[in-house]
Amino acid sequence: MHTLGSPPIAVTPRPKTDGRFDSIDMLRGLVMILMALDHVRDFFGHVGVNPTDPALTTMPLFFTRWITHLCAPTFFLLTGLGAALSRRRRTNHELSVHLISRGAWLIFLEIVVVRSLGLQFNFDYRVTVLNVLWALGWSMIALAFVIQLSPRSVLLLGAALILGHNLLDSISASSFGSLAFVWSWLHAPGVIVARPDFTVLLAYPLVPWVGVAMVGFGLSPIYEWDAARRRRMLWRTGAGLTAAFLLLRGINVYGDFSRWAPQAESWRTVLSFLNTTKYPPSLLFLLMTLGPALALLGWLDGRSPGLARPVWTFGKVPLFYFLVHLPVIHLLAILVCFLRYGSAHWMFESPDLTHFPFTQPPGWGFDLPGVYVAWFAVVLLMYPLCRWYAAYKRERRYWWLSYL
Repeated sequence: MHTLGSPPIAVTPRPKTDGRFDSIDMLRGLVMILMALDHVRDFFGHVGVNPTDPALTTMPLFFTRWITHLCAPTFFLLTGLGAALSRRRRTNHELSVHLISRGAWLIFLEIVVVRSLGLQFNFDYRVTVLNVLWALGWSMIALAFVIQLSPRSVLLLGAALILGHNLLDSISASSFGSLAFVWSWLHAPGVIVARPDFTVLLAYPLVPWVGVAMVGFGLSPIYEWDAARRRRMLWRTGAGLTAAFLLLRGINVYGDFSRWAPQAESWRTVLSFLNTTKYPPSLLFLLMTLGPALALLGWLDGRSPGLARPVWTFGKVPLFYFLVHLPVIHLLAILVCFLRYGSAHWMFESPDLTHFPFTQPPGWGFDLPGVYVAWFAVVLLMYPLCRWYAAYKRERRYWWLSYL
């Protein structure tokens, strides 16, 4: 307030106190839409086709899979960032308790809900795959034990895990004997239970993914800066990581146990160059994905959702979206299967890992245009559901809403 005739006092807008930024929700919503594309392809695509094999794939199929690589690293980065920003409304002790309980909840959801109600629609548990929620849950639990450290220390610890974990690639799980599952849990994916009636595959080993969450946590101080400085930081960091990927991948010595190699055609050589390892995520995979993610986060900073409001809405309810979009995809696949074959019993059967998440009916599978149509339908179906839940969550303050 100023008196008549005196110059107005410039007021700097205060940062949000709830730990939410529209740019973070926008980026999260965008990668969730891309994630649905990958899961739709699992249900509607052709079986037995490796989309990232540079010698056999097509360019559209390769990049349909490759663009979705952005999803998991961004999820883990924003998980760590969101945990750090939530300290604005919690003490360290309250945040530790919340991270441990929420992490345990995510692990439970992965093992019980996602596997049975999301992916397979049965409860026989003959095949269980420990995927992204499993690793996200453990990452939250790990963060609970480092939040007393400075953000810079957590950032350096996470960077060390990302930079150094490929030094351990030559160690195989089998060298640990009966404790082989521990190595799969920490570093290398693999089958940790193999019985005729029960198989467990651990697909997301923890060390590199926990590292990404820690890096996200360590980035949080930049959200105390003014927006212009923060955008420059995100842009430069994203560009730097992308340049580091191009340099290290070109040298072809360290950062990914799968080396690129010249192919019969130049465009296939480019695909080989871009075909980095996700399971476990190599240093080069993370540089390739986190660089663009950070640059995109900088570009979104300060922008209003506008016409992209549906994307923003998805990003505000990420766990709800994740849990609901899988049964929506599966139900759509059941409907298409029934219309095509007059039966859909295959969609409830998964006897082993070669038939996961369901047994493919004879001749099942659609070309990419059909996959994209199904993807578009799933995203359209998800929007009113997420909009309703976002409004419900905004209008009510029940404690359990923070867990969904």
